Amino acid sequence: MTVSARAGRSAAVIAIAVFTVAGGFMSPHSAVVVWACAAIAVGVSTALAALRVRGLALAVGFVLVAAALTIAAYGFSATIAWMGFCVIAIWIAIDSPLRISACLGAGLIVTLLVQLLRDPAEPGWIAWVVGTAFSFTAGASARRLHASASRLQEALESLRSAQSELAQRSREQERARIAADVHDVIGHGLTVTLLHIEAARLTLDEGPEIAGRSLLEAEQLTRTSLEEVRATVGLMKQDDPRTSAPLPGAGDIADLVDSFRTAGVRVDLAVTDDLDRIGAARGLTTYRIVQEALTNAARHAPGHPISGRVLVEDGEIRVTVCNTCDPAAEPQHRDGAGEGLRNMHERARSVGGRLIARGCQGAWSVEAVLPL
Repeated sequence: MTVSARAGRSAAVIAIAVFTVAGGFMSPHSAVVVWACAAIAVGVSTALAALRVRGLALAVGFVLVAAALTIAAYGFSATIAWMGFCVIAIWIAIDSPLRISACLGAGLIVTLLVQLLRDPAEPGWIAWVVGTAFSFTAGASARRLHASASRLQEALESLRSAQSELAQRSREQERARIAADVHDVIGHGLTVTLLHIEAARLTLDEGPEIAGRSLLEAEQLTRTSLEEVRATVGLMKQDDPRTSAPLPGAGDIADLVDSFRTAGVRVDLAVTDDLDRIGAARGLTTYRIVQEALTNAARHAPGHPISGRVLVEDGEIRVTVCNTCDPAAEPQHRDGAGEGLRNMHERARSVGGRLIARGCQGAWSVEAVLPL
Protein backbone atom coordinates (compact mmCIF):
# COMPACT_ATOMS: atom_id res chain seq x y z
CA MET A 1 0.00 0.00 0.00
CA THR A 2 1.34 3.41 -0.92
CA VAL A 3 1.57 6.27 1.56
CA SER A 4 -1.18 8.19 -0.27
CA ALA A 5 -3.53 5.17 -0.27
CA ARG A 6 -2.93 4.52 3.44
CA ALA A 7 -3.53 8.18 4.25
CA GLY A 8 -6.70 8.19 2.14
CA ARG A 9 -8.17 5.18 3.95
CA SER A 10 -7.27 6.63 7.33
CA ALA A 11 -8.99 9.88 6.39
CA ALA A 12 -12.07 7.95 5.23
CA VAL A 13 -12.28 6.03 8.54
CA ILE A 14 -11.98 9.27 10.50
CA ALA A 15 -14.68 10.89 8.34
CA ILE A 16 -17.09 7.97 8.87
CA ALA A 17 -16.43 8.07 12.61
CA VAL A 18 -17.01 11.84 12.81
CA PHE A 19 -20.20 11.76 10.71
CA THR A 20 -21.58 8.73 12.58
CA VAL A 21 -20.91 10.13 16.05
CA ALA A 22 -22.22 13.56 15.10
CA GLY A 23 -25.27 11.93 13.53
CA GLY A 24 -25.85 9.96 16.73
CA PHE A 25 -26.30 13.18 18.66
CA MET A 26 -28.75 14.43 16.01
CA SER A 27 -30.79 11.22 15.67
CA PRO A 28 -34.28 11.07 17.23
CA HIS A 29 -34.09 7.28 17.69
CA SER A 30 -33.25 5.30 20.79
CA ALA A 31 -29.78 6.07 22.09
CA VAL A 32 -28.94 2.37 22.54
CA VAL A 33 -29.77 1.56 18.92
CA VAL A 34 -28.06 4.67 17.58
CA TRP A 35 -24.79 4.16 19.45
CA ALA A 36 -24.74 0.44 18.73
CA CYS A 37 -25.09 1.20 15.03
CA ALA A 38 -22.40 3.88 15.32
CA ALA A 39 -20.02 1.40 16.96
CA ILE A 40 -20.65 -1.13 14.17
CA ALA A 41 -20.08 1.45 11.45
CA VAL A 42 -16.84 2.76 12.96
CA GLY A 43 -15.51 -0.67 13.91
CA VAL A 44 -16.17 -2.30 10.52
CA SER A 45 -14.74 0.63 8.53
CA THR A 46 -11.65 0.64 10.76
CA ALA A 47 -11.18 -3.10 10.18
CA LEU A 48 -11.60 -2.68 6.42
CA ALA A 49 -8.85 -0.03 6.37
CA ALA A 50 -6.51 -1.91 8.70
CA LEU A 51 -6.83 -5.19 6.75
CA ARG A 52 -6.44 -3.38 3.39
CA VAL A 53 -9.59 -5.06 2.09
CA ARG A 54 -10.49 -4.46 -1.55
CA GLY A 55 -12.96 -5.65 -4.17
CA LEU A 56 -15.93 -7.83 -3.22
CA ALA A 57 -14.87 -8.20 0.43
CA LEU A 58 -14.76 -4.42 0.74
CA ALA A 59 -18.26 -4.15 -0.73
CA VAL A 60 -19.63 -6.71 1.73
CA GLY A 61 -18.07 -4.84 4.64
CA PHE A 62 -19.57 -1.57 3.48
CA VAL A 63 -23.00 -3.19 3.24
CA LEU A 64 -22.77 -3.63 7.03
CA VAL A 65 -21.59 -0.03 7.47
CA ALA A 66 -24.39 1.31 5.24
CA ALA A 67 -26.96 -0.82 7.04
CA ALA A 68 -25.81 0.51 10.44
CA LEU A 69 -25.98 4.11 9.18
CA THR A 70 -29.45 3.51 7.70
CA ILE A 71 -30.81 2.09 10.96
CA ALA A 72 -29.31 4.92 13.01
CA ALA A 73 -30.71 7.69 10.76
CA TYR A 74 -33.76 5.98 9.26
CA GLY A 75 -36.57 8.37 8.27
CA PHE A 76 -34.64 11.45 9.38
CA SER A 77 -32.87 13.43 6.65
CA ALA A 78 -31.63 16.25 8.88
CA THR A 79 -28.68 14.26 10.23
CA ILE A 80 -25.10 14.37 9.09
CA ALA A 81 -24.83 10.58 9.44
CA TRP A 82 -25.95 10.27 5.82
CA MET A 83 -22.58 11.84 4.81
CA GLY A 84 -21.20 8.40 5.56
CA PHE A 85 -22.92 7.25 2.34
CA CYS A 86 -20.83 9.77 0.37
CA VAL A 87 -17.62 8.51 2.00
CA ILE A 88 -18.56 4.91 1.26
CA ALA A 89 -19.36 5.79 -2.37
CA ILE A 90 -15.93 7.38 -2.90
CA TRP A 91 -14.05 4.57 -1.14
CA ILE A 92 -15.79 1.73 -2.96
CA ALA A 93 -15.43 3.47 -6.36
CA ILE A 94 -11.67 3.78 -5.85
CA ASP A 95 -10.88 0.36 -4.35
CA SER A 96 -13.25 -2.05 -6.13
CA PRO A 97 -13.85 -3.11 -9.75
CA LEU A 98 -16.42 -1.08 -11.63
CA ARG A 99 -19.14 -3.76 -11.57
CA ILE A 100 -18.91 -4.30 -7.81
CA SER A 101 -18.64 -0.62 -6.97
CA ALA A 102 -21.53 0.22 -9.31
CA CYS A 103 -23.78 -2.34 -7.57
CA LEU A 104 -22.99 -0.97 -4.10
CA GLY A 105 -23.31 2.64 -5.32
CA ALA A 106 -26.69 1.81 -6.80
CA GLY A 107 -27.72 0.19 -3.51
CA LEU A 108 -26.81 3.35 -1.58
CA ILE A 109 -28.82 5.53 -3.94
CA VAL A 110 -31.82 3.14 -3.87
CA THR A 111 -31.76 3.27 -0.06
CA LEU A 112 -31.99 7.04 -0.19
CA LEU A 113 -34.70 6.94 -2.89
CA VAL A 114 -36.79 4.68 -0.63
CA GLN A 115 -36.47 7.32 2.08
CA LEU A 116 -37.55 9.94 -0.46
CA LEU A 117 -40.60 7.93 -1.49
CA ARG A 118 -41.63 7.59 2.14
CA ASP A 119 -41.37 11.35 2.65
CA PRO A 120 -41.43 13.14 -0.74
CA ALA A 121 -42.08 16.48 0.93
CA GLU A 122 -38.66 16.42 2.58
CA PRO A 123 -36.14 18.03 0.16
CA GLY A 124 -33.14 16.75 2.16
CA TRP A 125 -33.41 13.28 0.61
CA ILE A 126 -32.86 14.70 -2.88
CA ALA A 127 -29.70 16.43 -1.64
CA TRP A 128 -28.36 13.15 -0.20
CA VAL A 129 -29.15 11.29 -3.45
CA VAL A 130 -27.32 13.89 -5.51
CA GLY A 131 -24.40 14.02 -3.08
CA THR A 132 -23.95 10.24 -3.04
CA ALA A 133 -24.13 10.02 -6.84
CA PHE A 134 -21.62 12.84 -7.18
CA SER A 135 -19.28 11.20 -4.65
CA PHE A 136 -19.39 7.90 -6.54
CA THR A 137 -18.68 9.69 -9.83
CA ALA A 138 -15.75 11.55 -8.28
CA GLY A 139 -14.31 8.31 -6.89
CA ALA A 140 -14.65 6.56 -10.25
CA SER A 141 -12.94 9.49 -11.99
CA ALA A 142 -10.09 9.41 -9.47
CA ARG A 143 -9.70 5.67 -10.09
CA ARG A 144 -9.47 6.23 -13.86
CA LEU A 145 -6.94 9.02 -13.42
CA HIS A 146 -4.82 6.81 -11.18
CA ALA A 147 -4.98 3.98 -13.71
CA SER A 148 -3.99 6.36 -16.50
CA ALA A 149 -1.06 7.64 -14.43
CA SER A 150 0.05 4.05 -13.75
CA ARG A 151 -0.10 3.19 -17.45
CA LEU A 152 1.86 6.36 -18.25
CA GLN A 153 4.49 5.42 -15.68
CA GLU A 154 4.77 1.94 -17.18
CA ALA A 155 5.12 3.47 -20.64
CA LEU A 156 7.87 5.77 -19.38
CA GLU A 157 9.69 2.84 -17.79
CA SER A 158 9.40 0.88 -21.03
CA LEU A 159 10.71 3.88 -22.96
CA ARG A 160 13.68 4.25 -20.60
CA SER A 161 14.41 0.54 -20.94
CA ALA A 162 14.19 0.75 -24.73
CA GLN A 163 16.48 3.80 -24.76
CA SER A 164 19.01 2.00 -22.57
CA GLU A 165 18.89 -1.07 -24.80
CA LEU A 166 19.27 1.09 -27.91
CA ALA A 167 22.25 2.90 -26.39
CA GLN A 168 23.87 -0.43 -25.51
CA ARG A 169 23.25 -1.77 -29.03
CA SER A 170 24.71 1.42 -30.51
CA ARG A 171 27.82 1.06 -28.37
CA GLU A 172 28.22 -2.56 -29.44
CA GLN A 173 27.79 -1.65 -33.11
CA GLU A 174 30.32 1.17 -32.74
CA ARG A 175 32.83 -1.17 -31.11
CA ALA A 176 32.32 -3.69 -33.92
CA ARG A 177 32.76 -0.97 -36.56
CA ILE A 178 35.95 0.31 -34.97
CA ALA A 179 37.27 -3.24 -34.61
CA ALA A 180 36.61 -3.79 -38.31
CA ASP A 181 38.41 -0.55 -39.19
CA VAL A 182 41.41 -1.46 -37.07
CA HIS A 183 41.46 -4.97 -38.58
CA ASP A 184 41.45 -3.59 -42.12
CA VAL A 185 44.05 -0.91 -41.45
CA ILE A 186 46.47 -3.20 -39.63
CA GLY A 187 45.92 -6.08 -42.07
CA HIS A 188 46.63 -3.88 -45.07
CA GLY A 189 49.56 -2.11 -43.43
CA LEU A 190 51.29 -5.28 -42.26
CA THR A 191 50.73 -7.11 -45.54
CA VAL A 192 52.19 -4.37 -47.73
CA THR A 193 54.96 -3.66 -45.22
CA LEU A 194 55.98 -7.32 -45.30
CA LEU A 195 56.05 -7.17 -49.10
CA HIS A 196 58.41 -4.19 -48.93
CA ILE A 197 60.62 -5.88 -46.35
CA GLU A 198 60.72 -9.05 -48.43
CA ALA A 199 61.65 -7.02 -51.49
CA ALA A 200 64.39 -5.28 -49.53
CA ARG A 201 65.77 -8.61 -48.35
CA LEU A 202 65.78 -10.02 -51.88
CA THR A 203 67.46 -6.90 -53.34
CA LEU A 204 70.25 -6.57 -50.81
CA ASP A 205 72.61 -8.24 -53.26
CA GLU A 206 71.58 -5.87 -56.05
CA GLY A 207 72.55 -2.83 -54.07
CA PRO A 208 71.68 -0.92 -50.91
CA GLU A 209 69.93 1.83 -52.84
CA ILE A 210 67.14 -0.44 -54.10
CA ALA A 211 66.77 -2.10 -50.69
CA GLY A 212 66.71 1.33 -49.06
CA ARG A 213 63.81 2.47 -51.24
CA SER A 214 61.81 -0.61 -50.27
CA LEU A 215 62.51 -0.04 -46.58
CA LEU A 216 61.58 3.63 -46.96
CA GLU A 217 58.25 2.65 -48.53
CA ALA A 218 57.68 0.21 -45.67
CA GLU A 219 58.44 2.92 -43.12
CA GLN A 220 56.09 5.42 -44.76
CA LEU A 221 53.29 2.87 -45.06
CA THR A 222 53.68 1.83 -41.42
CA ARG A 223 53.51 5.47 -40.36
CA THR A 224 50.38 6.03 -42.50
CA SER A 225 48.71 2.93 -41.08
CA LEU A 226 49.53 4.04 -37.54
CA GLU A 227 47.95 7.43 -38.24
CA GLU A 228 44.78 5.73 -39.53
CA VAL A 229 44.57 3.57 -36.41
CA ARG A 230 45.00 6.65 -34.24
CA ALA A 231 42.32 8.48 -36.22
CA THR A 232 39.92 5.54 -35.92
CA VAL A 233 40.45 5.08 -32.19
CA GLY A 234 40.46 8.86 -31.70
CA LEU A 235 36.83 9.01 -32.79
CA MET A 236 35.93 7.21 -29.56
CA LYS A 237 37.86 9.63 -27.35
CA GLN A 238 36.96 13.06 -28.69
CA ASP A 239 33.65 14.87 -28.67
CA ASP A 240 34.48 16.80 -31.81
CA PRO A 241 35.40 14.45 -34.69
CA ARG A 242 36.83 17.42 -36.62
CA THR A 243 39.86 17.35 -34.32
CA SER A 244 40.75 13.84 -35.54
CA ALA A 245 42.59 13.01 -38.74
CA PRO A 246 40.17 12.41 -41.61
CA LEU A 247 39.36 8.83 -42.53
CA PRO A 248 40.01 7.70 -46.11
CA GLY A 249 37.34 7.87 -48.79
CA ALA A 250 36.72 6.77 -52.35
CA GLY A 251 39.09 9.42 -53.65
CA ASP A 252 41.99 7.71 -51.84
CA ILE A 253 41.59 4.39 -53.69
CA ALA A 254 44.13 5.41 -56.34
CA ASP A 255 46.78 6.01 -53.65
CA LEU A 256 45.84 2.69 -52.05
CA VAL A 257 46.46 0.87 -55.33
CA ASP A 258 49.77 2.68 -55.79
CA SER A 259 50.93 1.47 -52.36
CA PHE A 260 50.43 -2.13 -53.51
CA ARG A 261 52.14 -1.51 -56.83
CA THR A 262 55.10 0.06 -55.07
CA ALA A 263 55.39 -3.10 -52.97
CA GLY A 264 55.68 -5.18 -56.15
CA VAL A 265 52.10 -6.39 -56.43
CA ARG A 266 50.72 -6.46 -59.97
CA VAL A 267 47.44 -4.57 -59.70
CA ASP A 268 45.28 -3.42 -62.60
CA LEU A 269 42.30 -1.60 -61.11
CA ALA A 270 40.12 0.60 -63.31
CA VAL A 271 38.65 3.50 -61.35
CA THR A 272 35.86 5.76 -62.57
CA ASP A 273 36.50 9.46 -62.80
CA ASP A 274 33.47 10.55 -60.74
CA LEU A 275 34.28 9.05 -57.34
CA ASP A 276 33.74 12.51 -55.86
CA ARG A 277 29.99 11.84 -56.13
CA ILE A 278 30.29 9.21 -53.41
CA GLY A 279 29.44 10.45 -49.92
CA ALA A 280 31.72 10.08 -46.90
CA ALA A 281 30.06 6.97 -45.41
CA ARG A 282 29.84 5.05 -48.68
CA GLY A 283 33.26 6.34 -49.71
CA LEU A 284 34.82 4.85 -46.57
CA THR A 285 32.93 1.59 -47.15
CA THR A 286 34.14 1.41 -50.76
CA TYR A 287 37.72 2.14 -49.71
CA ARG A 288 37.71 -0.52 -46.98
CA ILE A 289 36.26 -3.18 -49.28
CA VAL A 290 38.91 -2.53 -51.92
CA GLN A 291 41.61 -2.40 -49.24
CA GLU A 292 40.59 -5.74 -47.70
CA ALA A 293 40.15 -7.44 -51.10
CA LEU A 294 43.63 -6.34 -52.25
CA THR A 295 45.16 -7.30 -48.90
CA ASN A 296 43.64 -10.79 -49.02
CA ALA A 297 44.80 -11.29 -52.60
CA ALA A 298 48.34 -10.17 -51.81
CA ARG A 299 48.48 -12.28 -48.67
CA HIS A 300 46.95 -15.54 -49.89
CA ALA A 301 47.97 -15.47 -53.56
CA PRO A 302 51.40 -13.79 -53.61
CA GLY A 303 52.89 -13.28 -57.04
CA HIS A 304 49.56 -13.55 -58.87
CA PRO A 305 48.14 -10.55 -60.73
CA ILE A 306 45.10 -8.68 -59.40
CA SER A 307 42.55 -6.93 -61.57
CA GLY A 308 39.30 -5.14 -60.94
CA ARG A 309 37.30 -1.96 -61.23
CA VAL A 310 35.42 0.65 -59.19
CA LEU A 311 32.62 2.17 -61.24
CA VAL A 312 29.71 4.49 -60.51
CA GLU A 313 26.76 3.82 -62.81
CA ASP A 314 22.97 3.69 -62.66
CA GLY A 315 22.95 5.10 -59.13
CA GLU A 316 25.17 2.32 -57.79
CA ILE A 317 28.81 1.81 -56.84
CA ARG A 318 30.16 -1.41 -58.34
CA VAL A 319 33.38 -2.85 -56.93
CA THR A 320 35.06 -5.90 -58.44
CA VAL A 321 38.45 -7.32 -57.41
CA CYS A 322 39.72 -10.56 -58.98
CA ASN A 323 42.98 -12.50 -58.75
CA THR A 324 44.28 -15.83 -59.94
CA CYS A 325 45.61 -18.33 -57.44
CA ASP A 326 46.61 -21.95 -57.19
CA PRO A 327 43.53 -24.20 -56.91
CA ALA A 328 45.01 -25.82 -53.81
CA ALA A 329 45.24 -22.40 -52.17
CA GLU A 330 41.57 -21.48 -52.64
CA PRO A 331 40.38 -22.92 -49.29
CA GLN A 332 43.16 -21.03 -47.51
CA HIS A 333 42.24 -17.89 -49.45
CA ARG A 334 38.64 -18.32 -48.35
CA ASP A 335 39.07 -19.43 -44.73
CA GLY A 336 42.21 -17.54 -43.81
CA ALA A 337 40.52 -14.22 -44.45
CA GLY A 338 37.33 -15.14 -42.58
CA GLU A 339 37.32 -12.05 -40.38
CA GLY A 340 38.06 -9.81 -43.34
CA LEU A 341 35.27 -11.34 -45.39
CA ARG A 342 32.81 -10.87 -42.54
CA ASN A 343 33.88 -7.24 -42.25
CA MET A 344 33.35 -6.68 -45.97
CA HIS A 345 29.89 -8.28 -45.87
CA GLU A 346 28.90 -6.20 -42.83
CA ARG A 347 30.21 -2.99 -44.38
CA ALA A 348 28.21 -3.59 -47.54
CA ARG A 349 25.04 -4.37 -45.59
CA SER A 350 25.50 -1.32 -43.34
CA VAL A 351 24.94 1.00 -46.33
CA GLY A 352 22.20 -1.12 -47.91
CA GLY A 353 24.42 -2.97 -50.39
CA ARG A 354 25.49 -6.56 -50.99
CA LEU A 355 28.77 -8.41 -51.47
CA ILE A 356 29.72 -11.78 -52.94
CA ALA A 357 33.16 -13.38 -52.44
CA ARG A 358 33.85 -16.69 -54.17
CA GLY A 359 36.54 -18.84 -55.72
CA CYS A 360 36.27 -20.94 -58.85
CA GLN A 361 38.83 -22.84 -60.99
CA GLY A 362 41.96 -21.15 -59.77
CA ALA A 363 40.49 -17.66 -59.42
CA TRP A 364 39.05 -15.60 -56.58
CA SER A 365 36.70 -12.65 -56.89
CA VAL A 366 35.06 -10.10 -54.64
CA GLU A 367 32.02 -8.28 -56.04
CA ALA A 368 30.15 -5.54 -54.18
CA VAL A 369 27.20 -3.39 -55.21
CA LEU A 370 26.48 -0.36 -53.03
CA PRO A 371 23.74 2.26 -53.43
CA LEU A 372 25.08 5.70 -54.28
